[in-house]
Amino acid sequence: MTKKRIAVLVALILLTVLVAGCRAKGPARVFTAGTTTPITFTFFNADFPGDMKWDDPVAKRITEITGVSLDVDGPVGGADTQAIALMIASGKYPDLIYAKGNIGMLIEAGAVIPLDDLIKTKGNNIRDLYGDQLVKLRNSLQDPRIFHAGTFGVYEPLWITEGSVQVQHAVLKELGYPTMKTLDDVERALRAYMAKYPTINGQPTLGISLSTLTWHWLISLGNTANYAIGYTDDGQWLVNQETLEATYKFLDPEMRYWFQWLNRMYQEGILDPETFTQSEDTWRAKLASGRVLANAFPLWGWAQARASLLADGMDERTYAYLPIVADDRFQSAMLTDRGYGGGWGIAISSTCKDPERAFEFINWMASEEAQILLNWGIEGVNYDVIDGKRVVPPNEQRMIDTDPDHPKRTGVSRWTLPFPMRGHGFVDSTGNFITRNSPDTIKRNYLPIEKETLAAYGAEMWIDLFPPTSSIPMSRHGQAWQYTLPPDLFAKVVEADSLVQTALANIVIGSPANFDTAWANMVDGLRRTGIDQANSAMTQLIRDRVRLWEMDVQ
Repeated sequence: MTKKRIAVLVALILLTVLVAGCRAKGPARVFTAGTTTPITFTFFNADFPGDMKWDDPVAKRITEITGVSLDVDGPVGGADTQAIALMIASGKYPDLIYAKGNIGMLIEAGAVIPLDDLIKTKGNNIRDLYGDQLVKLRNSLQDPRIFHAGTFGVYEPLWITEGSVQVQHAVLKELGYPTMKTLDDVERALRAYMAKYPTINGQPTLGISLSTLTWHWLISLGNTANYAIGYTDDGQWLVNQETLEATYKFLDPEMRYWFQWLNRMYQEGILDPETFTQSEDTWRAKLASGRVLANAFPLWGWAQARASLLADGMDERTYAYLPIVADDRFQSAMLTDRGYGGGWGIAISSTCKDPERAFEFINWMASEEAQILLNWGIEGVNYDVIDGKRVVPPNEQRMIDTDPDHPKRTGVSRWTLPFPMRGHGFVDSTGNFITRNSPDTIKRNYLPIEKETLAAYGAEMWIDLFPPTSSIPMSRHGQAWQYTLPPDLFAKVVEADSLVQTALANIVIGSPANFDTAWANMVDGLRRTGIDQANSAMTQLIRDRVRLWEMDVQ
C-alpha cells in the first residue's frame, strides 16, 4: 500500500453527506446503554489526529453512563497507510475499527463481524437513527450484509456551504463588494487588492495559497477543478446522473480551466510559489497570519487558522464562501442533494474481547441521549435550557469560535465522527435540533463581518448565494468517494492519481505556452495506465450500488 491508497478515498470531511428535509418532532424515546460494568475497548481511528485521549468531560460522562472507555490509536504520525495491511498480516486487531475506504480489505480477510443479527436484536437506536436509510449500510450486491455502523449525518439539510473558492471579507469590502461568480472575478479582486496592499502585517501579501503536498491535493486541486465546471464532489470521478456512467475526472477537457487559471496566477505572482512544496502546518500558519487573500479548502482543514484569526482580532481576514465557477457557462453544484451514502463507518473486529458489549456501546452512541451529549456537551456547562430550548451561552460560543482546542478541552463535537450521526436536520423528542446547527443558530452565530458581507450581497445565509438544491438533479448514487473499490480498480486509481498529482504541479508552474502539450501528455499517460477500463469498472460499481439500495433484503 502507498500513501495514495488512502488518499483516493479521502475528501472534504468538513463537508458531510447530505439529504434534504428534516425529521419531525415525535414522542419521547427512552434509550438504555445496556450493561454498564467498566470495560475498555481498543479503537483504531483512521482519522486519528495524534492525540485523542479519553479524558475530556464528554468522554468521562459517556463512561459514567455506559461503563465504556476507549483506548484510541491510529496511523503512525497520522499518515501511515500501512496500518490496515499490517493488522491483516498479523491477525491482531483492535476491538473497534474505523478503516474508512479500507474496510473492504477487512471484510475480505474475515477481520470484522457482520452486524445484521445484532441490529435486529439489540440495535433499537441504530434502527431508529438510520430508518429507511439502513439499507445503505449493506456491503455489496453480492454480499448484502452490514459490517459497519455508518458515520456522517443521516438527516442533513443543506444549510451550510463553504463554497468552492473563498475570498477574505477585507478584500470584498475594500473593493465595494464586486460581483464574485467566476475565476476572472476572483482574479480581478486579488490583483487590485495586492496592488494596493503588497504587505499585510509586515509580510508579503499572498493572493491565493493551496495545500497540495499531501492528500490535500485531492481537494484543493481536484475538487475545486470539478466545482468550477458545475460538478459536485464524487472524489476522482464525474458521474452522469442519467446513465450512472463514471469517468476519471482528469480525462474531461473542461477540468483544465482551474489549472489554466492557477497557471496564470503563478506566472503573475498571485499564487503562492510554495503551493506545491509547503507542509499543511505552514499553509495553515499563512492563513492564520491574515496575508492570504483567497483559499480553496473546506473549513475543517483550516479551522484552527480561522480560530487564530478571530483570537487575534482579525475577523475581516476570515473568508466569504463563494459559488465560483470557471465562467458564465457553468452553474455551481455545491448544494447538490447527495442523499445519505452509507459509506464508511465503525466495525467490530473478529477478535473483539466482547462483541455484544461493543455493539451495545455503538448502539448507545446512536441514541438521542448520546447524540445530544456528543453535539451539545454537558447541560449547565456547555449549554443551557431556556424555555425548553437548548442555547449556547455567548461566552461558550466565543470560545468555540476562538479556541482551537475547544473540542479537545471540552469534548464537545470531539466524538461525533466517526460514530453514527443523526445529522443537523434531526429534531429530537424535546423539539430541539440534535446538533447546534439550525438556520436560526447559523445566522445568529455568523460573525459581524460575515453579516456585513452577506447584507452587501443581499443574502442572509451563505447558501443564498448559490443555485438552490431544487435546481440541481439529486445524486442517485450517493458520493463515489465513499465507495470501497475492489483491488484491481483501486490499483488503477492509485496509479492514475500518482501520475496526475505530479503532472498537475508541473502544469501549473510550467510555461503557459506549453500548457496544452503538457495537458495532452497527462491524458495520454492516463490512457496508458488503463484508465478506460477503470471507468467501466467504476460505472458498474455505481450501478450495482444503486441496485443494492433498491433490493428487498430481509
